[in-house]
Amino acid sequence: MIRQFFNWRSALALVAIAIVTGTIFYSNYLAKKIAADERKKVNIWVQALKTRSTAQEQSAIELTNIITAENNEIPIIATDEHDNPLGLNDYANLDSNKVKADTNYLRSQVEVFKNEHEPIIVELSKTPLYVNKYYYGDSQLLQEVRYYPIIQLFIVALFIIITLITISTRNKSTQNQVWAGMAKETAHQLGTPLSSLQGWVEMMKDDPHNAKMAVEMAKDVDRLKLVSDRFGKIGSTPQLEENNIVALVNNMVAYIKRRAPEKVQFDVHTNNQDEIIGMVNGPLFDWVIENLLKNALDAMEGKGSISINIKNETANIIIDVTDTGKGISKQNVANVFKPGFTTKKRGWGLGLSLSKRIIEQYHKGELFVKHSEPGKGTTFRIVLKK
Repeated sequence: MIRQFFNWRSALALVAIAIVTGTIFYSNYLAKKIAADERKKVNIWVQALKTRSTAQEQSAIELTNIITAENNEIPIIATDEHDNPLGLNDYANLDSNKVKADTNYLRSQVEVFKNEHEPIIVELSKTPLYVNKYYYGDSQLLQEVRYYPIIQLFIVALFIIITLITISTRNKSTQNQVWAGMAKETAHQLGTPLSSLQGWVEMMKDDPHNAKMAVEMAKDVDRLKLVSDRFGKIGSTPQLEENNIVALVNNMVAYIKRRAPEKVQFDVHTNNQDEIIGMVNGPLFDWVIENLLKNALDAMEGKGSISINIKNETANIIIDVTDTGKGISKQNVANVFKPGFTTKKRGWGLGLSLSKRIIEQYHKGELFVKHSEPGKGTTFRIVLKK
């Protein structure tokens, strides 16, 4: 699925590059062709003006008027040899209101046109040398052709972004369905041996010689039932209920503590509150705390301390899980919650990813790395909204 996603992305990128490259070349070709055609039109317009100024016959004057009137797109300004605009009537296709309102408007437009095209020069007399210069700008059509590749590039980029988002969303949805299906199937497969184990434990309790062993086995069977229950809840909307967060954390700490090395110290700080009520799903919330504690144990490699600080604020319940382990490098902080990411030799790298999903999707809270420093430890923070 991941390989397919990257193939799609590569194909889309190649198609986009081909479209944009072809469009740019073709648009440049059209722009040059239109620009050459417009220069011819301006030249004809200028020559018509020159002819009209010297024409004697009425028919010739009418013909030049028709030629000059046909230019209704290309902006033109006539200047003297020093680039000074000749006057209010020696321009074409400019906003007359701006020309009348601003005495510097024509001069500023001349500077703009200078950067666009070389002027057409008409020699009026040789002695002394006297010429008129005709500066002109791009027509609306030429501007649209030149801006077209940019607009198309934006459209293609928008199309690619929407397509990638759609593909990514679809892939995530498929992955979620696969994970949910695997989790439910695992829970279903655990059901039969669990029932059998419960029966054997009950039989062992009847024998006084095995009573103590049966009690310990019953605890492990109950633990397996809890794990099966957790897997069964993946993919379905869990029921949130009022629970004492302090009690849930203390119970999980006690469970992990019995299985942790002796050189690891656990501390739970509740800020003098024995009861902090939050809306959580008990089994799933336990799973999150268990994953964070196990992650802390793995980071400490057999010795150090783990402290859990629970704060009851006005709008939120804050739970900080801090260890004195090896910490997380800056480049890995952004990856710790990604499925499959792990720095351990064993494990699938799903614990933190599942924990984040449980807190953020099911409980509408937050789970993030509050602080981490290599060689000194890490603090994970859970924020639960009241």
